Amino acid sequence: MTVIILLFLPLLGALATLLFKGGTAKNVALLFAVAEFAIALVFLSKFIPDATSQFGVNWAWIERYGIHFKAGIDGISMVLVLLTTLLIPIIILSTFKHDYKNPNAFYALVLFMQAGLLLVFTALDGFLFYVGWEAALIPIYFICTLWGGGDRVRINLKFFIYTFAGSLFMLLGIIYLYTQNPARTFDLHDFYALHLSAHQQSFIFWAFFLAFAIKMPVFPFHTWQPDTYTEAPSAGTMLLSGIMLKMGIYGVIRWLIPISPLGFSQWGPTAIVLAVIGIVYASLIAFNQKDGKRLIAYSSIAHVGLIAAGIFAWDIQGIQGAMIQMLNHGINVVGLFFIMDIISRRLNTRDIDALGGIAKVAPKFAIAFLIIVLGTVALPLTNGFIGEFLLLYGVYQYDIFLSAVAGLTIILGAVYMLRMYKKVMHGEGNALTALFTDITGYERVVLGIICALILIIGVYPQCILHLSEASVRDLIEQVNHKKLISVK
Repeated sequence: MTVIILLFLPLLGALATLLFKGGTAKNVALLFAVAEFAIALVFLSKFIPDATSQFGVNWAWIERYGIHFKAGIDGISMVLVLLTTLLIPIIILSTFKHDYKNPNAFYALVLFMQAGLLLVFTALDGFLFYVGWEAALIPIYFICTLWGGGDRVRINLKFFIYTFAGSLFMLLGIIYLYTQNPARTFDLHDFYALHLSAHQQSFIFWAFFLAFAIKMPVFPFHTWQPDTYTEAPSAGTMLLSGIMLKMGIYGVIRWLIPISPLGFSQWGPTAIVLAVIGIVYASLIAFNQKDGKRLIAYSSIAHVGLIAAGIFAWDIQGIQGAMIQMLNHGINVVGLFFIMDIISRRLNTRDIDALGGIAKVAPKFAIAFLIIVLGTVALPLTNGFIGEFLLLYGVYQYDIFLSAVAGLTIILGAVYMLRMYKKVMHGEGNALTALFTDITGYERVVLGIICALILIIGVYPQCILHLSEASVRDLIEQVNHKKLISVK
């Protein structure tokens, strides 16, 4: 059993979905997405949580240029594979009340994007990684452009230019590593073994960092995100925030720091300061947002800033916090955007000031919303707590002052998220919100799954942490060893 089945089943699903029209297309897409998650669970059941890469495939692809279709799953990849295969069926199910024009094309693009995301998270060849990186960008661009809001063309052009420009810098970095590799391959482990000068590694650091920082996004490379999240269709926003931004976080852990440890030593302090600035900046702007979807977008920037800070602290606590928080953030932010989608569909507005008193007419909805908010603000025994605790602990060991500033994300986040919840759920009702109906059918299923995950992971986070611990420790040891050799 190899990773190849995970990579090609979504492509098969995308082709099959194109053959069906209307509501049948969404059912076929959901069927393939659930099947993909079931296969991921089979991989999980057979996975040994050590530092090795498992379920690997290594085919000569363009052998003349040292390009191989090489992919596998270790503990770091496994968390991202679970995230992707878990959220895609949830996102597809969340769209069942939407009537999209050309639904077969819409759902085929979602599955095609899933294949690109999984290729990014499992690729062990630089060329293959880049192919997956671009393959995931193309479908989300069309999803946002064809099914987005009124200003979608201008905003998504900005998004495409930002991300494509960052990708070109990364491509330059990959080509440069290939030219420096005596084996003339794009193999990730060959890249790890290169002995580049500090100057060369600084170039590699920035070539990769620009691509990854734009995708996450990290301040000041974030300006595409709030507009794109707001104008994208709800499913597109969930894909972007729940999974796609994790490509940048994963890239830093898997590619940037291990390949250029000296560049990281030189420029890592700058990167962690940018991440911490982004936390405070996005949190303060979130306070002034009247559009619920836009508030969540800025909240996402703040939370991802903390994840980035934990990574650049580069210790076991910070990296492990980043691993579990990537999963937690994906679950929570998809839940929040689905909450806003329900409100928008029922009331045709996301204006927080126009809402109020919904809890009185929709108690089940109010409970689900509260659980998701509590997970987002990292209440103990919810999923967000352990991730943010480990991240702050990691940053604390790096620098106590930066840890204090980064910790503002919890305080500020609790204020603006709970204030939003109070206004929307318990504020004064009006003629508009009196018409709000409680969740039913598939809405209860989606929110039920999300709430259950928030509580289960919050009570027993070790079920996720043990998957990645050995791989994270091994990667940290490799980087530290490479630094020592380079110094000598």
